[in-house]
Amino acid sequence: MIYTITLNPAIDLAIETKSLKSGVVNRTNFYDIQPNGKGVNVSIILKRLNVDNVALGIGGGFTLDFISDSLTSKGIANKFWRVDQPTRINVFTKVVSTGEEFKEVNPGPTIPQSLQEELLMYLKQHVTCDDWIIVSGSFSRGISPSYLEDIAKISKEVNCGLVIDSSYKGVLDVLKYKPYLIKPNEEELLEWFDDEDMDDKNLDKLIKYGQNLIERGARNVLLSLGAEGACLITDTNVYVGNAPKIKLQNSAGSGDTMLGTFMGEIINKIPMLEAFKRSIAAGSDTAQSTGLTDFKAVSELGKQIKITCYSK
Repeated sequence: MIYTITLNPAIDLAIETKSLKSGVVNRTNFYDIQPNGKGVNVSIILKRLNVDNVALGIGGGFTLDFISDSLTSKGIANKFWRVDQPTRINVFTKVVSTGEEFKEVNPGPTIPQSLQEELLMYLKQHVTCDDWIIVSGSFSRGISPSYLEDIAKISKEVNCGLVIDSSYKGVLDVLKYKPYLIKPNEEELLEWFDDEDMDDKNLDKLIKYGQNLIERGARNVLLSLGAEGACLITDTNVYVGNAPKIKLQNSAGSGDTMLGTFMGEIINKIPMLEAFKRSIAAGSDTAQSTGLTDFKAVSELGKQIKITCYSK
């Protein structure tokens, strides 16, 4: 079984408006409401690839009810530990006249230590060596980045697969547990290595940092390069794939789609480079949609993608 963990779930409100002006009523063209949180998105993508999974997390309120009910309606088993405060609502606004995209992301509720311990105990009692743990996204208030290492210790004890997609520098402390996959984006990778020149996203430099993650214990690194595509770094090779040309609608969830697709295809025994290619195509399709990809356009988008073996 695959267990996804979302420690700061959300409802995403995606809005498209012709213009956005201060001090006046801005009428929208349409809006879309989706359950969210990076692990929640991964669970949905896995299910669309016919990979059964269990979505785990912590949250509260009517907003968490919406997320749980949405997952259940999609046939995704889920278990959330509940607090009194409501799970957050994030807003993503696309302004047609300017082509701008605004992202308003709220903090999550405060999570007591007792619930954090309950989630860890659940993992100890249910996860086996045949399973996967996928930890994705930010943490709600009250959860330390060191919680990643608590989860990693459990994965090592039971010898299951571990996948991490989180911005915290604490990811570096997990590398010694030899996770199967780490999925940073450019900004996260630069921050982890205390690179002060955040505008310098030279591919050679990024790959060097990614290879350092491999040297420190990660088995694979899936590096998101945004509109430039992605990079897959293994212990033997580095592969680069370009992004297909699309009209950006909403970039929220595109990285989660990439991760979910890559892992879903790996679990479905698809060759790694084909899984890599399909993950880029699926992430791009989510970026040109209001919600997560339904995979109908993935094959066509894949025709624009070329995977090359990197050489400096």
